[in-house]
Amino acid sequence: MRKFIVICLTVLGLTAVQAAEAPKGQYMQPNNLFPKVRLITSAGIITVELDRIRAPIAVNNFLSYVSIKAYDNTIFHRLEPDFVVQGGGYKQTMAQIEEFKPIFNESGNGLKNQFGSIAMARQNDPHSATSQFFFNLNDNTSLDPGRGWGYTVFGQIQEGFEVLEVIKTMETHTDPVTGWQNVPKQPILLKQVVLLPEA
Repeated sequence: MRKFIVICLTVLGLTAVQAAEAPKGQYMQPNNLFPKVRLITSAGIITVELDRIRAPIAVNNFLSYVSIKAYDNTIFHRLEPDFVVQGGGYKQTMAQIEEFKPIFNESGNGLKNQFGSIAMARQNDPHSATSQFFFNLNDNTSLDPGRGWGYTVFGQIQEGFEVLEVIKTMETHTDPVTGWQNVPKQPILLKQVVLLPEA
């Protein structure tokens, strides 16, 4: 089974710190069980419906970062075209964004790591997810829970599947500064994440 290696903690010797501001995601459209967000990227616009019924902790965590604009002007730093594209952790300078406390793993919620779903990235510790997330570029059953913990899916793309197809064609390389593999050669920018008005 393919290992999902996530680089979460250090860049150029800098470690993540908790954001001073308390998480606020639970107060964003608190009665909306399926809030929608728009991700404006350099490859196009993606609209995602989040699932507060199945993954309330992950959704509120994600919205907490949206509320402080932490994801704005960041990059997707990892791309494996037949696997995932991952972001939510670093600015264009590769400076790490501030993080809230790690959250509880909700991978047993019944949502699958299928093409177009959004899930929380984490380290080997199943309860180590903070700000980073990924879009599944394939049906990745190896990331679903089995005898062990999986990776928490907390939403699904509603519009913008073509953006994923564009991203899948992008060239990657080993970053000369960090030494990381599978880094997009042409940066994929996440310009802004916006919570859409309730229907």
